[in-house]
Amino acid sequence: MECLDTKFAALADPTRRAILARLSLGEATVNELASPFEMSQPAISQHLKVLEEAGLIIRRVEGTKRPRRLAKEGIEAMDQWLGMLHTALEKNYDRLDSVLAGTNIQKKGKKR
Repeated sequence: MECLDTKFAALADPTRRAILARLSLGEATVNELASPFEMSQPAISQHLKVLEEAGLIIRRVEGTKRPRRLAKEGIEAMDQWLGMLHTALEKNYDRLDSVLAGTNIQKKGKKR
């Protein structure tokens, strides 16, 4: 669970969420990731460090470049956890539908 805490804490920042959204389109260098933001390259690098430590992105060495990309395992871990919640939510709605359906049948039977 600690691993998920780190991942979700990393997502608490809108800049980091925007970086992940950009990386969903493909690999990018620090400069490419920094270009849409009004902050310094070192500030973007700090955001990238948080995302890397959370296991949400990985860095590849390509000569002098260090492009980043989404980390499949990190994203999948969050997706599995959210999937569990989604399943539980569906079950709750199914139970509610059953209760409401029973209430409607009882109301129809009581009408004169």
